[in-house]
Amino acid sequence: MKFMSWLHRLVLSLAALVVASSFLSLTASAQEGPLENTPPKGITPEEIITRFATKEKEFKEAREQYTYRQDIHVMTLDGSTITGEYRETFDVLFDDKGHRMENVVFAPQSSLEQGGLSLDEGDIQDFRNKLPFVLTSDEIPEYNILYIGQQQEDELHCYVFDIAPKQIVGKKRYFQGRIWVDDHDFQIVKTYGQAVPEIRDTKKKGKEEHLYPKFTTWRQQIDGRYWFPVYTRADDVLHFNLNDIHIREIVKYEDYKRFGSSVKILYKGQELPKADQKDQKPDQQKPDTTAPQPPPQN
Repeated sequence: MKFMSWLHRLVLSLAALVVASSFLSLTASAQEGPLENTPPKGITPEEIITRFATKEKEFKEAREQYTYRQDIHVMTLDGSTITGEYRETFDVLFDDKGHRMENVVFAPQSSLEQGGLSLDEGDIQDFRNKLPFVLTSDEIPEYNILYIGQQQEDELHCYVFDIAPKQIVGKKRYFQGRIWVDDHDFQIVKTYGQAVPEIRDTKKKGKEEHLYPKFTTWRQQIDGRYWFPVYTRADDVLHFNLNDIHIREIVKYEDYKRFGSSVKILYKGQELPKADQKDQKPDQQKPDTTAPQPPPQN
């Protein structure tokens, strides 16, 4: 997010910046037990990292074979009053040749500028890639990973790690924060943190600032196997030099359905054209009640 003063509404290009990173000081979210600073039994932290990174790679490849709907709602607030909004709803689908695509179904005119903010390139990348954060074996070398302890998340017992990028390379976006790994499936079931890098005008020379809120993403088990993101929530205050802005983000990921090019949909004995198949509403996935449950949606 970048600050938009009443004198400065022009869209400027995002400047590249390499910044040093450190671990966030994180606070626990709701629906958690106490954090126990105890070593894992029968397995080392390094072995846990290897196992969940392998699972994450499987998860990433599997999710690329699913269709789903993503709904994004960003708000600026003054107390309880919404001063600006951004909405976008899109379906992740496959075309007739099996190529992945996005189909925007709802995107009204943004009014975030009225609340003093404008989305930037980093926000758009984060909505697609960092809010539903994935840490595969391919990305592990890019991060410092520190075992913190163990914690209960609803009915799941989890290993907890703090992570931060070793370095910022070019304009690439990274995640910095905390992850919870289920001790049974060895998959990430929850994340809390922030997308980085940010750009701050620390010397107060009038440089354009780009700040991003801390967020929590919850996952649920889909098809009895994969832990996919289902809900992201951010409620934070961005401290720009010229003003503090209260921001809230709610992102929902719904209607997961595995795509299969060999599946045929028949009607009265005849195969439906592919265009008609796309219009069929995906089956609703039943949430796993043992998963960490997100707060009531509002």
